[in-house]
Amino acid sequence: YLFVQFYFNFLTDKWFYTRVLLGHALSWARAPAAALNFNCMLILLPVCRNLLSFLRGTIQCCSRTAARQLDRNLTFHKLVAYMIAFHTAVHIIAHLFNFEYFMDAQLNRNSSLLTFVLSEIGTNDSLPFLNPIRTNETNPTIVMFTTIAGLTGVAITLALILIITSSMEVIRRSYFEVFWYTHHLFVIFFIGLVFHGYGRIVRGQTSDSLNISNPKICAEQFKTWGQNGSHCEIPVFAGNPPGTWKWVLAPMILYVCERLVRLYRSHQKVVITKVVMHPSKTLELQMKRKGFSMEVGQYVFIQCPSVSRLEWHPFTLTSAPEEDYFSAHIRIVGDWTQALVAIDGPFGTASEDVFRYEVVMLVGAGIGVTPFASILKSVWYKHIQNNQEVFTKKVRPDTAVNDPITGLKQKTLYGKPNWDNEFTNIASNHPGTKVGVFLCGPPQLGKSLEKQCLSHSEADVKFIFNKENF
Repeated sequence: YLFVQFYFNFLTDKWFYTRVLLGHALSWARAPAAALNFNCMLILLPVCRNLLSFLRGTIQCCSRTAARQLDRNLTFHKLVAYMIAFHTAVHIIAHLFNFEYFMDAQLNRNSSLLTFVLSEIGTNDSLPFLNPIRTNETNPTIVMFTTIAGLTGVAITLALILIITSSMEVIRRSYFEVFWYTHHLFVIFFIGLVFHGYGRIVRGQTSDSLNISNPKICAEQFKTWGQNGSHCEIPVFAGNPPGTWKWVLAPMILYVCERLVRLYRSHQKVVITKVVMHPSKTLELQMKRKGFSMEVGQYVFIQCPSVSRLEWHPFTLTSAPEEDYFSAHIRIVGDWTQALVAIDGPFGTASEDVFRYEVVMLVGAGIGVTPFASILKSVWYKHIQNNQEVFTKKVRPDTAVNDPITGLKQKTLYGKPNWDNEFTNIASNHPGTKVGVFLCGPPQLGKSLEKQCLSHSEADVKFIFNKENF
């Protein structure tokens, strides 16, 4: 909507003479700039984790569907980033054409052409110029590095390229530090964005000038502009005042508040009460912090100052809310986890809603089982609190031994589950209920389970899919 609206806004009489020089490239530059402002307003909101946790806790009592949408914050963040990249590319390409058109109008010294007359405004008089290229002894590259719009545009573009390329899955997974540090170039991006329009290079005819000289009439009489007996004065031009700050100011304030909250939390004392080294290179940290409270399925960001004071990594809490400590299981896969503390959180996830359903299905893959460790612990503690006496069923000695392969008391099933059978059994055993399906695992598994939820949801039973980004 914004793109279309601003595209046609620059087809009005105010921009008539600007279009004489630039053609439709003017609208193709300004329309994506408006869409860019809108998307830059949105890009910071999905990463305000404390704000999202607050909103999730506030609205989940009214609408579970709305609360689940907040769990897709990173997906939304990526989609907005794609739109920023797209509109930036269109904006840059259009302005490259605009600079060439400005340059051509300045180089063509034919006084019988309207483009020449428009380019000469501001040269021998005190009127504001329309063509920002004031001499024919220059080129677009020089203009790019000698104007506010050019310098900030280069800074914005370079920052955006580095941010996007370092966000690729292969780099983010294998070189998290590169992803983390380059993402902080967003500070340069937003500073450049706010000041990008202060040069007011693109100018349109002022309202007063429009009232005196109608461009549709006076454009054909440009040779007599300002002369005695002429009804057409020399048009006066002015650029629009910078407006990007109006779009991004509120999100920037919210993000600054978010970082202040994180800074405060990072300076709270954290006591490591126990460290357990598990098989498969998995480290368990049990910690305490004054005033810390959590819900099942939440996660925290952990920083180890002796390794890096700038790196924060997310880990799911594996302890239960009923325990007097909180814990995280850390799989050793990189240099940061090998060197392994400040804590930021906890932050909400979809798994918080697990006790809001009468029936749930928990699916964890790989290290994605960690959210459900917290849930299962909490289920056990709730059972203990409600049943002071816990009885075990008498079993035969030959069935009480551990599994000879895994060493576990529970039966272990190997191979890929038949999801169609699993969903069918749950639907037949629990008619007339809403079943919460919770996943923490790879995207491929998420797509498969979401399809199963849709195909098995009927009038008497409904499967609600909840996915945690891991």
